[in-house]
Amino acid sequence: MAGTTDEKSSPKTPKTITGRAVPSAVGTVDATIDTPESPAEYVGRARAKRPRIALAGPYGHPLHAVVITLPIGAWTASVVFDIIAFFVDDSSAFTLGAAVLVAIGLVGAAAAALLGFLDYSQIPAGTRARGVATVHMVANLFAMLLFAVSLVVRWFTGLDEISVPAFIVSLVAMAIVGGSGALGGELAYHFGIRVADEDEQARIFGARRR
Repeated sequence: MAGTTDEKSSPKTPKTITGRAVPSAVGTVDATIDTPESPAEYVGRARAKRPRIALAGPYGHPLHAVVITLPIGAWTASVVFDIIAFFVDDSSAFTLGAAVLVAIGLVGAAAAALLGFLDYSQIPAGTRARGVATVHMVANLFAMLLFAVSLVVRWFTGLDEISVPAFIVSLVAMAIVGGSGALGGELAYHFGIRVADEDEQARIFGARRR
């Protein structure tokens, strides 16, 4: 009984993943111990929390989540500008602004896609998380394509002219971005992709700032 008590009270053993110690959230990874996940699954889940390279952002601070705000903000503003253009006498400033915002969003989306792919490559193949991430990625790429089409239509229509087709394409693209964003939230908050380990969260949650 004493041995059992010691085992329960002993601290969890850190596991070395890609050269760094990662606190275990499920106890000792041992094939002989009944754990919620296999050793291979644990390693895969722990890897998905880590950046592939420094460009992806430090542990617990993925840059994809930061950069993605640029295209979302720019594209949302472009739709607002399009709507305003329908109700003002001189719409040229708003239609031009909408086109510029679509272009800015495409540049930001390209950067976000690169960072997102780095995180995507850390998720083990064949897992449910990888499946959700794949849909998330494909949806975002399709939205980028639609916004590119919208920009081309605006260019040929005239950047200072209202283009209903371009506006409709942008609306469809924004709807896709919204749905894809929900999947991105699921990847972070449900699957814990690029989210710090629970032991790390517990360690720093109540810590005072220095």
